[in-house]
Order: sequence, then structure tokens, then C-alpha cells
Amino acid sequence: MTQAPTPTAETVRRLVRTLLHDGDGPDVTPVAEGGHATWWVGTRHVLRLAADRDATARQRRELRLRALVRPHIGTAVPVSVAHGEWAAGLGYTLDARLPGSTGTVRDVSAVGEADLAALLSGLREVPVRQAESLGVPRVPPRPLEAVRTAAAHAAERLAERDEFDPARLAQFPAPAARQLAPQPGTAVLVHRNLRDDHLVVSDDGRVRGVLGWDDAVIGDPAEDIAGLAAAVGAPAAVRAATLAGYGARPCLRGLWLARCDALVALAGGLQGRGDAPLPDLRGRLRRAWEPILLERVTELPGDETP
Repeated sequence: MTQAPTPTAETVRRLVRTLLHDGDGPDVTPVAEGGHATWWVGTRHVLRLAADRDATARQRRELRLRALVRPHIGTAVPVSVAHGEWAAGLGYTLDARLPGSTGTVRDVSAVGEADLAALLSGLREVPVRQAESLGVPRVPPRPLEAVRTAAAHAAERLAERDEFDPARLAQFPAPAARQLAPQPGTAVLVHRNLRDDHLVVSDDGRVRGVLGWDDAVIGDPAEDIAGLAAAVGAPAAVRAATLAGYGARPCLRGLWLARCDALVALAGGLQGRGDAPLPDLRGRLRRAWEPILLERVTELPGDETP
């Protein structure tokens, strides 16, 4: 298989000049240190380059999906001002940059939680068949028992480094994991990557945009509640989900998915797996484990999700 080229600043600059017709073109800088896939283009655009054919296919699907979700979710999604191929078989999209900063910079306010509730409500309203017709895959819910088991092993490794007290997992015994299995017929469009750096937040804490739609699936809405718990904190995520009409079962399922995932991610990061910085992983763990009023699984009604 032919090795994909590595984009350089000059590669990006040449491409941008053909797209914006702006003389020498605006300054271009990679978004992530050492990264090559996403570039700031001046102050008004962001360029994303697919690294392989799979990423190209997901990027093309994302462009169509963003158009589908835009009328439903109440927050902005990026608009592509140009798209095509930057190398043979490898796609790009030049998007207009959304005003605001990612959630790693600003906290979400109470009104911002209402924005998140509108996002969750809107995702539930997106017609599943239309999303599937775009190629969005259907993914079964993760078995929470297996997630809990992996988290328990991770917690023990973290305890050896004084990073976490594994006794805190006693709040989530094995029977509770079985009790939080999702109800049949609850699959919706799921963003599945609601990290803090995919939430565009304004100075007043409003959520003004959502990035990173290329991993979207049809599946378990608790995955997005989990993403928000790690991004903005467990209490804010549960309040937003409750305001969106989700009951105790999906809220608690999302909460414990977030907590278990954060344990596994930090344990892996400390062993050199993954590319997320350790401070980010510790921040996600801290936010996911913020206490909420409804911590323990007791009796749950049959189907609380609209």
C-alpha cells in the first residue's frame, strides 16, 4: 500500500491559495503541536486533511450528516466552504471557523447547559433512517458489566500510583451494571465524541457550536451523556440530559460509562498508550467523578426515555 504523504505548511499554503484566491494566502498553523491533520487558516477558517481512505469516507459522510443535523440541534455546526482532495484519494474540507473557544478554555454556564439539552433533544429528533441512508453505522450498546470490570482493573493500577481510590467504585456494584442495560428501541443518532475540545463555548458560557461529527453512529444515547460528563462535569451533564427528557436509567448509565472510561483512559495514558496528554486525562477523570445527587442505582422505571 502506498504511504500517504505527510502534509507540510507549504502543502497547506498552496492548497489554501487555490481555494481562497488571497495573494500569498493567510498564515497557516497546525491546531495541535506536532499534528498534521488539522490547520488554522488565518482567523476565519480551519482546514482538515484526511490521512487515509477510511478517514476520507468518514469526512465525506460528515459533510452530509452536518446538513442533516443542523435544523435539529439548536447549536451551530461547521459549514464547509470548500472540499475535495488534497492528494490522490485523500479528502479535505475547509470550514468556516465558529466563533468562541473550545470547552477546554471556558466553562459552560447554566444557560449553556440548556444548549446542551437542546443538542441531546435534537439528536433524538434526527430521523434514524435518513442518517443510515448517509452511511452512518448502527452500533450496539456497550455491555456495562465489561466496562465496569475493565475500570476495576484500571482503578487498581491507578491506586498503585496514588491517582485514584478504588473503593469509590463500590458505589457501582456488578448488579447495578446489569440493571443499567439500555431499554430496547432507544437507539438515536449519537455524536459519540462530545469531548471538551469539540464544544465551542462563548464568553458567557453558552455552547455555540459542536465540532467533530465524523464518528457519529446510530446507538446508545448514554454515550453522549458520558461524553458530556467527562467534558463539562457529571452534574452539568446529568442536568442537561434530564432537561432533554432523559430519565434516571440513561443518565446513570452515561455517568458510569464516563467514570469507567476515564479510569481506563488514565491508566492507559500512564502506561504510554494513547496520545492524550496526562493533564487532560486527569481533568476528564476529575470531571466525570464529580458527585451528583443520584449516585446509586436503586429502582428504575421500565422506559424513561422519550
